[in-house]
Amino acid sequence: MRLSPSSDPELAARLTAVSPSDYALTRNHLDGAVTGLSPWITHGSVTLPELVEHFQLQPDDKLAFQFGWREFFHHVWGQLGEGIFADIRPGLPGVTYAGTLPADIREARSGIPTIDRSVVELYATGYLHNHARLWLASYTVHLRKVHWRVAADWLYGHLRDGDLAANHLSWQWVAATFSSKPYLFNADNVARFAPADWHCPGSVLDTRYERLEEIARHSTALDASPPTGDGVLEPPLHGEPPLHLISPADFLSPDSSGPLHLVHPWALRPVPAGSGRRIGVIHLPFHRRFPWSAERWAFVLPRLRAVTDALFIGDIATLNDHVSAEATLNPGYRDALAAIGAELTPAPRWLPDPPELCPSFSRFWQQTAGRRHAGRWHA
Repeated sequence: MRLSPSSDPELAARLTAVSPSDYALTRNHLDGAVTGLSPWITHGSVTLPELVEHFQLQPDDKLAFQFGWREFFHHVWGQLGEGIFADIRPGLPGVTYAGTLPADIREARSGIPTIDRSVVELYATGYLHNHARLWLASYTVHLRKVHWRVAADWLYGHLRDGDLAANHLSWQWVAATFSSKPYLFNADNVARFAPADWHCPGSVLDTRYERLEEIARHSTALDASPPTGDGVLEPPLHGEPPLHLISPADFLSPDSSGPLHLVHPWALRPVPAGSGRRIGVIHLPFHRRFPWSAERWAFVLPRLRAVTDALFIGDIATLNDHVSAEATLNPGYRDALAAIGAELTPAPRWLPDPPELCPSFSRFWQQTAGRRHAGRWHA
């Protein structure tokens, strides 16, 4: 079934602008025709089954392939749970990593334009092109010797589209704890896919891949290069909604007389009639563990209010036991919903979820898209 016109004007504009053919040709370039839909996909405003149908995607479409990666990451998350926050396989032998992220990276003062531009854009927009995310991760882990988990938590907090599975497993893929080799890039790669102000000629990255491999497999961390600007201040992260984005009514406990349907931040879609009183929930134990930027809170809260009758900000475990909700893998929310015996409906999936862990995307794609959709997906 095709998507109906959205009540979210920004989402509607994004959907109208998407061209799967242009995406296929330019997706690897920082100024390419990417969809910009990731915040709405992450937060459940639109689902992958809806998008595949809406754009009439076929097995060989690059956009379908990209959606498949998101499904794969959630498959791994469903199998491993909290295991995605630790090394899935041994990393590079003999290499030790720091437990803190250097201030020069946080403040866009690394002296590498590719890295500093990434951080400036991240803080300004809450978004980074996938290539920029990979470059930032590779530099941080393999050249500066920062443990992937420390940096993954930092990046997640500032992303408007932050998805724990996609983010943390991508960092593990770069770090070679979820892949067979480290992901590396050099100045030529940046020059091919990024605008001129991102280029880094003459930097430590302006070298052969063989040299970068040697650096990655050695424990010595490289120092920051001489800064090329003043840098930026890192915006604060918030373990609860910022005060200027909420009202006193948001803290009132919902009326518990009768069934409640809880709507969490990863299910921001209209709820079918008859589900009970619709309560938007912000489960604070989760957000204190994984805080968000003010920009992300400003994206989520209005959309949560738009599909609910009231908000509840606190601990879900204090609500009554006559509740329903869409299932989520996000820790804290998942555990609290289980603790109160919520009646859960599965989150929409596009591809089937194999019963056993697929250790690689290629294996997952073969078992799901490859077998189930051996022919065309749409007539």
